[in-house]
This record gives sequence, C-alpha cells and structure tokens, in this order.
Amino acid sequence: HRKRPEAQRRETPQHWGSSPVCQGQCLYCLLRNQAPRRDVVFLLDGSDGTRSGFPAMRDFVQRVVETLGVDENRDRVAVVQYSRDPAAQFYLNTYTTKGEILNTVRGLRHKGGRPLNTGAALQYVRDNVFTVSSGSRRIEGVPQLLILLSGGRSFDNVDTPASALKELGVLIFGIGTRSSDSRELQRISHDPSYALSVSDFTDLPNIQQQLLSSVEAVVIEVTKDVVFLVDGSDGTRNGFPAMRDFVQRVVGKLNVGGDKDRVSVVQYGRDQEVHFYLNTYTTKEDILDTVRSLRHRGGRPLNTGAALQYVRDNVFTASSGSRSQEGVPQMLILLSGGRSSDNVDIPASALKESGVLIFGIGTRNSKLQKISYDPSYALSVSEFTDLPNVQQQLLSAMSTVIVQAPRRDVVFLLDGSDGTRSGFPAMRDFVQRVVETLGVDENRDRVAVVQYSRDPAAQFYLNTYTTKGEILNTVRGLRHKGGRPLNTGAALQYVRDNVFTVSSGSRRIEGVPQLLILLSGGRSFDNVDTPASALKELGVLIFGIGTRSSDSRELQRISHDPSYALSVSDFTDLPNIQQQLLSSPHISTDVVFLVDGSDGTRNGFPAMRDFVQRVVGKLNVGGDKDRVSVVQYGRDQEVHFYLNTYTTKEDILDTVRSLRHRGGRPLNTGAALQYVRDNVFTASSGSRSQEGVPQMLILLSGGRSSDNVDIPASALKESGVLIFGIGTRNSSREVQRIATDPSFSQSVSEFTDLPSVQEQFFSSLITVQVEATPITPTVIGKNGCAPRRDVVFLLDGSDGTRSGFPAMRDFVQRVVETLGVDENRDRVAVVQYSRDPAAQFYLNTYTTKGEILNTVRGLRHKGGRPLNTGAALQYVRDNVFTVSSGSRRIEGVPQLLILLSGGRSFDNVDTPASALKELGVLIFGIGTRSSDSRELQRISHDPSYALSVSDFTDLPNIQQQLLSSVEAVDVVFLVDGSDGTRNGFPAMRDFVQRVVGKLNVGGDKDRVSVVQYGRDQEVHFYLNTYTTKEDILDTVRSLRHRGGRPLNTGAALQYVRDNVFTASSGSRSQEGVPQMLILLSGGRSSDNVDIPASALKESGVLIFGIGTRNSSREVQRIATDPSFSQSVSEFTDLPSVQEHHVNIFSVLFLKLLVDQSIARKDVVFLLDGSDGTRNGFPAMRDFVQKVVEKLTVEENRDRVSVVQYSRESEAHFYLNTYTTKEDVVDTVRGLRHKGGRPLNTGAALQYVRDNVFIASSGSRRLEGVPQILILLNGGRSFDNVDTPASALKELGVLVFGIGTRSSDSRELQKISYDPSYALSVSEFTDLPNVQQQLLSAMSTCHCTGHNHDTNSNTNNTR
Repeated sequence: HRKRPEAQRRETPQHWGSSPVCQGQCLYCLLRNQAPRRDVVFLLDGSDGTRSGFPAMRDFVQRVVETLGVDENRDRVAVVQYSRDPAAQFYLNTYTTKGEILNTVRGLRHKGGRPLNTGAALQYVRDNVFTVSSGSRRIEGVPQLLILLSGGRSFDNVDTPASALKELGVLIFGIGTRSSDSRELQRISHDPSYALSVSDFTDLPNIQQQLLSSVEAVVIEVTKDVVFLVDGSDGTRNGFPAMRDFVQRVVGKLNVGGDKDRVSVVQYGRDQEVHFYLNTYTTKEDILDTVRSLRHRGGRPLNTGAALQYVRDNVFTASSGSRSQEGVPQMLILLSGGRSSDNVDIPASALKESGVLIFGIGTRNSKLQKISYDPSYALSVSEFTDLPNVQQQLLSAMSTVIVQAPRRDVVFLLDGSDGTRSGFPAMRDFVQRVVETLGVDENRDRVAVVQYSRDPAAQFYLNTYTTKGEILNTVRGLRHKGGRPLNTGAALQYVRDNVFTVSSGSRRIEGVPQLLILLSGGRSFDNVDTPASALKELGVLIFGIGTRSSDSRELQRISHDPSYALSVSDFTDLPNIQQQLLSSPHISTDVVFLVDGSDGTRNGFPAMRDFVQRVVGKLNVGGDKDRVSVVQYGRDQEVHFYLNTYTTKEDILDTVRSLRHRGGRPLNTGAALQYVRDNVFTASSGSRSQEGVPQMLILLSGGRSSDNVDIPASALKESGVLIFGIGTRNSSREVQRIATDPSFSQSVSEFTDLPSVQEQFFSSLITVQVEATPITPTVIGKNGCAPRRDVVFLLDGSDGTRSGFPAMRDFVQRVVETLGVDENRDRVAVVQYSRDPAAQFYLNTYTTKGEILNTVRGLRHKGGRPLNTGAALQYVRDNVFTVSSGSRRIEGVPQLLILLSGGRSFDNVDTPASALKELGVLIFGIGTRSSDSRELQRISHDPSYALSVSDFTDLPNIQQQLLSSVEAVDVVFLVDGSDGTRNGFPAMRDFVQRVVGKLNVGGDKDRVSVVQYGRDQEVHFYLNTYTTKEDILDTVRSLRHRGGRPLNTGAALQYVRDNVFTASSGSRSQEGVPQMLILLSGGRSSDNVDIPASALKESGVLIFGIGTRNSSREVQRIATDPSFSQSVSEFTDLPSVQEHHVNIFSVLFLKLLVDQSIARKDVVFLLDGSDGTRNGFPAMRDFVQKVVEKLTVEENRDRVSVVQYSRESEAHFYLNTYTTKEDVVDTVRGLRHKGGRPLNTGAALQYVRDNVFIASSGSRRLEGVPQILILLNGGRSFDNVDTPASALKELGVLVFGIGTRSSDSRELQKISYDPSYALSVSEFTDLPNVQQQLLSAMSTCHCTGHNHDTNSNTNNTR
C-alpha cells in the first residue's frame, strides 16, 4: 500500500487530524491504522426560511468536502436536506470519489417547505443514514460526525432524537444563524462548545476553520512510553546516519515531558547499550541533543532476540521510567538491518504479553513481521535512506493505539453517617491513595465521589474534573456529612439513577468498565437488595468495604460476589486492603474452541492445534477465572473436555498437545454449533453465563458446511454467545455469516498461516467488552397461545417425612392435573432430597401429562438424614433449571420452584436461594409445623410465597392458593384531572371501573392504584391500599374531578415512577409481577414527557395510553409502543376502546385466553419493478391478487402491504392502509411497473424492515402476529443483501423468496427464512405453479411464525 511521500502528503487532509476520533472501543483503529476514516453527514435546513442562504450553505459543504480524504476506505460523506420532512440527497455509500460528491453538491436545489422539523430530521438520519445498509461504518469503530446547518427554531422536539444520536456515538456539530435558537442548538450538539454561530449563512467561511479545528481537537492525544531499539551492527554502518535522523524526526513529532511522552534509545549488535532511559530526560531538546551525537557501535553477530529480552527486563521497567502499571501505552520501535542470529520468537512474545506494542522497520533482509505486534505494524524500506517514506505511516499507527490505555469509571460511595465520624479521615485518605494509582483523564479513568447518611449527596460527578490534581484537592477538602439513620439502599439507588448515567459522565454504553467502591461502617436501615441488583444489572462491579460495625452478610449481598466484599476492623486499617482491591477486577471468560476435524483439514490440523495452544497461553485459566473447552467435529462432534473439566492451564495445554485429527465427512458445522449450544454452553458443563460471565466460541472451519448454519448460529447469538470465526478461502464467507459480526471473523489462505492473524485475533478478543444482559422473566405466551411454565417440585424425602410422603405425592399429582402439559406449554420436573438430592425426572423427560402422573404415582420415599435443603436448592439451580435439562428460561418462560419441606435445614439455604432468585426463578415454599417458618420465608420469592400447613395431609387446602399466585398484574391508572377534562371525567371514571371489573383483584393477585393529576398529583390509593375489588370500585365511584392548570404529564409520570411503582407502595416488580400504567390524558403536556416516559419504560413498566385528538400524538410517544396507544375524539367515546384495551391485556398477560382459532397474519409483498421485469410484471400483479384472494383481509385478521422497488423502494400501501379485501385487490389491479436500475434488493429489504414492519405502519409484531414477507425477484441484487435479510429474520419476519432463472438462486436462499422457503419458476408467468406451495407454507406460520420473536418482543417491551 505504501505511496511516495508526495502522494501521501497530498492525500493527508490539511485540516482534519491525522488519527481517528476513537469513540468507544478502538480495535479497528488499531488494526486499520493507515489513514483516518470518518463518516461525515451534513444535515441542511432547506425550509422556506433559508432560501436566500442556501447557496452559501452549499458552498460551505463543498469547501469542507475539499479538505476530506474521500474514498470507500477513508472518509465517506452523505447529505440530507430537510424542512417539514427530511430527504437524503445521497448516502454514505452512494459515492466513493470526491469528484462525484462535489458534482452532486453543486447541483443541490433548495427544497422549501414549512414548518422546520429538526427533531424528525435528526431521527431520520439516525434510523436511515447512520446505518450499515447506508454505508455507515459505526460498528467498525469509524467516527460518526453529523454537521447540522439550521436557520431557525425547530417546530418539534429535538431532545429525544439528539440523545438517541449521541447514544449511538455520533458527534454532532450544530451551526446556526441569528434566526436559530442558540440554546436549542447547544442542546443538540455534542456539547455546547460544538455549537457554532454566524449572523447569516453568508458568513459561514468565517467559522470553517473553527469547525475543522474542533474536529481535529476530538482526536485523543495519547501519552506514550517510546523505546527505540536501533541496530548498530557491522551491517548498518552506511545506513546509521539515516536511522539517527529518523529517530530525531519521530521524536520531533512527540509531545515530550515527564508526564507526557517519554523516550529511551538503545543500540544493539552482539550486545546492547542504553544511551538513555525513559526517565533520563524530560525535555525534547535534551533527547534530540543526545540522539544527534550517537555513534555507530559496530560488532557482530546481530542478536535481535537478546536485545528484545534486554529491553523487556531493563528498560520497560518502573525503575527505568516505564509507566506501564499506570496504563500508559508502551511502544517499541525496532530499526533492524539484517536477520537475527538468535531466536526472536520467545522474547518478542514475552514483550507482547507484557503489553508492549512493537513496530518493526527494516530492510529486505530483516524478518520483522513475526516480531511486530501485528503484521501491519511491520514496515519495510529497501535502504535506510528511504526511512522518510514510512515516517507518516508509523506516526499514524502510533497515534491510533489508544486502545492500550485502560479506561474505568470509578465511583466512591462513602458512609458519612454519625457512626463514621472518627473513621472519616481514614476513608478520605484511602480515596486519595486509590486515586493516586489511577490514570485520571477525560479519556482514561474518571472518578466521582458520593457521601451519604440518611440522604446521599454527590461531592462531584464523573465528568466534573479531568485531572488528578483537581480530584485530590477536592477529596482532601471533604467534610464529614453526619446524620442518621444510614440508608445504604437509597444511596445505591441514587448512584444508579444519578451518577452511572451519560449526563454525569459515565461511559457505560461505550463499554468502559463501571466500578463502585462502597465504604460502609454500619448496617443499613433500609432495603439494599433491590438497588444492588439494579446496579449489577447495569453491569456495575461493586466492591464493598466494611468494618466490624458493618453487617458482613449485607455487604456480601451488595458486592459483585462475596469475594468482592472486604473487611477491616476499623477504617484506619484501610491501607492493608488497598492492594487487594486494585488487583481484583479481571473479566473472566468461558471460551469454547470448535475445531474442524474433517477430512479436509488433515494437513492444517497441527497448525490449528498450535493456534489453540497459543490462545490458551494468553488466558488467565482457573476455576473462577477463564475456563476453556475444546470440541472437534466433522460429520458428528467429540468433546475433548468441558469448561469444568480442567482448572489449570497446564492440564489444558497437555490435552491440546495430544489432540489427534478425527477425519470423516461430510462437514456438519450447523449440527456442531447446535451441539455446543445444547451441551457445552450449559451450567452442568461449567458455563457461567447465568452469572454474567462472557461466553465466547472460537470456530476454526476449513470448508463449507453441508448443513444449515444460520439457525443454530442465530440461536447461539440469541443466547448471548460471542462467536469469533477463522476460516480458509473455502469457508470464509460462511464463517463471516456465523460470526457475531463480520469484523469478528478472519480469513487465512491455509491454516498454516494462523500465526499471522493470532495477534490481531487476540486483540479483538481482549477489546470485546461484553455487557451481560440480564433476562427478565416474562409471562407472555408463545404467539399469544396458552401460557408456558417450567414447574419444578422439590420434595423433602428425609426420615422426618416418611408418614407425610403419600400426601406430598398426591399434592404433586393434583397440581399437575391443573397444568397444560406439553413440550410447548407447561413442563414439569420432580427432585427428591434428604442428605443428597436426586432428580426423579427432568423438564424434558416427559411431554405428556399421563407419563408424568404415572411416574409421580410410583415415587418411593427416599429416606436419609440430615436434611440439606441448601444443597438441594443448589442442585436444582445447576442441574434442572438448565437448557440441557429442558428449561426454557432464556426464552423468557416463567421458572417456578415448589419446595415441600418438613424440617429445618442442616446446611445454609440463603446463598443457593439467592442464586435461584437471581436466575429469575419464582420459589414457593410449603412447610409443616416441624419446618422453620422463617427459613422458608427467606427461601421463598417473598414471605407471602411461603405457605404453611400443620402437616402434609392438609395440603389440599393450599393448592388453590398456590395456583392463583402464578399470574398477577400491578395496574396503575394515571388520570388527567385538569381543567380541560371537566366534561369527560365521568366517562374516564366509568372506564377505570370497567377495567377493574375485569381484573382478579387480591393482595397476591392483581393490585390497583389510581392517581389523578393536573398541575400536580394526588394519589387516591396505592397498590397496597385495598385488597378487594369492592373497596377499589367504591373509591373509584366517589372520585371527584380536581381541576387546575397547566397540565404537567411529565411530572406525573416521574411521580408515579418514584412514588407508586415502588415496593413500599405495593409494587411487586422485583418479584417479576408485570407492571402496567394506563394513562388517560386529554391535552398536550406543558412539560417534557420524553425523559420520564423513558425512565418508566427502562424500569420495565408497560405503558398503555388513551388520548383525545388534542393529546393523541403525545400519548403515542409516551406509550411502550404506538400500538399500545388509542385515540378517542372525546372521553365520552371511551366504551368503544375498552374492549380493545382488555384485549391488549389478554395478549400480553393471558388474563383472558385468546381464541386460538383466529389466525392473524401481516403479509408484505416486495416486488422487483426494475427494467428487467417489465414483461413479467403483469404476471406478478396477478399472482399477488390470487394470493390476497385466499386471505381473510380485515383489521383484526390478515393485513396486506405492497412495496415495489428497483434502485429505490416505494410503498404502494401499508398494512394499515386498507381494511377490506376489495380495496387491496382494486389497488393491486392498478399497479404500474416502476422501471429503473440497478436492482438494490438489500436496500429494499432494509426499507421494509424500517418502514413497513413497524407498529405505525400497521404491523402487529409486538402482539405476536406472524410477520410474512413475500419477495418476487427477477435478477441478482446490485447491493449487499445479507445484513438486511438477517435484520428481518432477527425481527422474526418469515421471508419467502420467489425467483426466476434470471435470479441468483443462492442469493434468494440466503434471503429466505430457510432455504426451503426459496421457490423458483422459470418465468413469472409460471407463478401459479408455486401458489399452492406458498399458501401451505404460510398457513403453517400461524403459530410457529414468530417463535423466534417472542424473546425479542419481550425485550423490546421492557
């Protein structure tokens, strides 16, 4: 790739920095470090108000584009113009040359129109321009820049879409005129300094330089330790002056200083000489003076290996000035003129392992690729006099190595209550000492401190200070707060809601580790479990430090795991545990290697085996550190060892060394992927996915699979496994599809080339920060069919229950009788225990009620003592609630454990009970008078789930009580009582009564609260005020309209989140009970509703909204999804929506069983209207008509949409345009062929995903209605189809592809849901031949179509 220096200078933009803006993880910058890459989008105000200024805006865009290095692999540009609606003039992947872009920009016409909807335009660029299909390289880590030119105040809300863009990592620059709203522009921009202003657009040239410098300033300056290792042997005598000059020129570009860049120079030949160490000089002048006077040493032979070892042991050390312990990147620049006469591999590996980045620069004789950190870091010159040619390349590579510096967000939470007065100075000193060890900087470590007693107070946030000095000054000046009682729970909640947030400087969404260090000197007065869990779900790593006055068990429960809870006798002993704390964070990983051992890899197998050894060599293996498993496959699979087989690196390496190639054919990669999902990534095989440990699969595949790989690969990804793939030229495209993301796959021509990708691969492995998403149990039935539950009975079979056992057995039978047992409905398992547990059968042993009842009838009492209930609970967690035993937990199916225990446990029950609850298991405990009722309450989901009988013969009395607890809802009505609803209020009150009438009210069944609001809020009653339907209805009947103005809906939403959906007000959200808010709003709010509505949704509340014509759009925004909102012209029309509303309840929570005989489908036809289908189009049109004729088109049955595409896509009508078959058929008859080229099927698939399969276009995906796409295609696509097709499948859309002989049949199979869904005809006139086949396939989608989607649907609603 190297260019002549002048070419390089010409292509390097003058104004924009030479290294990319590293937003988030910078792996890509590291791997592709030649030139900076940016995706730049211009968003231009084209409304009526900018007509005269538009030519100046156009010129400005041209001038900025002139400074860019436009190229597919460098800078990309898009332009969008907007007024009322936005329109893309061209996308990031439309043009690949600067000339094309400038031509198009010159020809831009002013759009015109009003009003100015900047919010909608920002949302548009987020959803349609910063996307993979439009050419954005965001997921490759390429900086995303948006330059907005706006000439007026926006008519719509800009905050939500601007925040959404920032969350995506887009850097927004806002440029406005005196007609703009400067505060609005500041809110939109990345930060206020990114908002620039001109009096009018003709003054744009004046700020061009300011804009370009701002962009440059975003480039992160990295502090570095740089060591030059210079070959001074006999062979470089002539080249030495050029090497010396090169070192001078590179040093000239560095920012030298004691706390900036440090430099050392070492010369070597047979042995080594240090000219100066990293801490010898602190000024650039001193370094340059010494380098100028360097003399060539001479000598032979050339021992590069010994020199590498020497710098590792003597220069990259703290005593020589290395700051590697502080996270400063360590770089070695090796200038070598010949082949080494000793071994270089071992010392080079040792340097890399210790984190040193090696850049190798040499002449043709030196073998530098092996030594360099990555082959791309090895630069070559024919003579050392050519060194200037690679200087720029080296500097850009060096400037992108930001990755190496660790980044952490560290929050200290200090107990400042009355009890810690004397210990507070020691706590303050401790914080100072820990901060001293951090690399504080805006782009490295950030620190916040919060002090609490009764209430918490932030002393400073993560983004308050950017230097260590400022933080230490503030910490020194901290004053003890005082106060009581100690509310640690409230303080944990406070840091979650107010400190670990983007606005307070948290970089959680960029994958930066979040650490909380709690110093607490007493037992908390309030509940700590819920807020601690909420922090852990956010991915915060909590360290708890307490004294002898603290409650050590409480601290263990708060901490990430018990080993993260540290204890001192009092705070003056804190220095003793400082080291222990700092060494703790290591992200453990479970790594499974899946190695192709088929006939095709016989020659490559030794190299694959070596690769596995080398990667394992880099891991930190141990039972609670990294775990490894190796599986070999061909026709079938063989597990060499599981994740829990070995706990030492030595054992693993020994076994790997002795692996033999298995051979066999064909190669079934799909079956192997399914096998590891079901048998290796399971708790019983040692997987810790349930504990949030990242799960990784490394696939080495040497050929194309003979079975389907897409479905099992998707299943692995859905269960949270990160897949890295390495393939050869035969398998690389398939491996890309299997990998989590194409960037997670690598290709080698032969497996013997594996060493060349090893470092690159390993760095990607390290930089993948996994956020383990906790899975919330949900109660949605598959396809709105019957409920699904996994029910496990755990029976005490110890000596003490001999006489009661028959009654326990009968009880299990009676409960099973009430269940709908079936593989896809309820599943049952039974475990009996005394000293040890034994599974009688698992969740997937039987699929019929008869088999289960027969087995239960035959159960024999086990006997034995003592009673170890703790061990039994742990056993069911590890062996029964697992995928391999039939648990469907990861599909969101409720997990229930019913424990029948007749005595006090001999062992500890708390830890395993907590572990089950963390897994989302709902535990019911049933005991007798011999049991320990408090123990049972602690085990149970909450004390109300612990039931008691005098002895087991009384079990029938509580059977009903148990069964009714399984389903419940907490429903809050938020009713607008402002001046504007005076007339409609009686109708609203009646509506609330009718909905309550449908609920199953009771303390442990459905709970109801009613809040009325206007200017402020009034709670009529909380969720725990009434436990009978009568009391609720009486109170509702007597409600009076409050009146008042203005209408503050935002404040009311915030109020119910903070005061009603709380445990103290009766909310059972922590127990997994669905939380619903039903909002009745009659007008537009006078405050901001978006932020509090988002907060409610994030906390898992489902919001249903009913509005009038004045409020319906706002209510749609507030609701969980637009389909969860309804509109009435007046509240007196409420009875018409009430039935529909209860129907939403029934879909989501099965309060009423939906009549399964009603099949419903959303069917979208996507028709190729390009030039190539002109003759076939009438036949396509007839085919659509005939298929529609067979459907039951109605609003609540089948819905139809038709889209035609060629270069662009056009919707003829949406799913909610027509509600009768006649209207659909009439419109289809009148369709005209569109024409145009090329054929962009990928863009069309993306278009239907983003614009048709959405609630606002009539899709009922979130209600569980099957989504079907029928593609009629007559040619090969001009663009990429894989990404958008996968995106549709992830959404749960069933894609049928129908093509002709001109189509690419493999492309069609890739697009289709499954290859069998791709149908083929020779011409479109033959379509009637496949019509029946299509209709039969569609009819089976009725209850299977969107299984795939049940989970994603759930996650979306939460």
